Amino acid sequence: MFSTQRFLSILALVGMANAFSGDATFYAPGLGACGKHNTASDHIVALSVAQYGNGEHCSKSIGVNYEGKYVEAEVVDKCEGCGSSDIDLSPSAFTELAPETKGRIQVTWNYL
Repeated sequence: MFSTQRFLSILALVGMANAFSGDATFYAPGLGACGKHNTASDHIVALSVAQYGNGEHCSKSIGVNYEGKYVEAEVVDKCEGCGSSDIDLSPSAFTELAPETKGRIQVTWNYL
């Protein structure tokens, strides 16, 4: 029989196994590759071309972690200049994690 603590530890490891690590930046939203208009106040994200693929993640959410802070963002766009695990957040989503003056932060993220 598993203890509650061991069960929670296993769940945390499973979640980490599905996590990506990369840089997060922010951009000025508008009409995204998923065909939706957004503003800087929406919690949205543009995925790298490798993650965006054919748009199969459009309208799904991701969870982003940075130094103990967390934000959820909806996939609405693709980021042509991002590395394979990098993401581009709206200003409002980015500032939930760090001030815009940081410009680029190292995050972990996963599909929800």
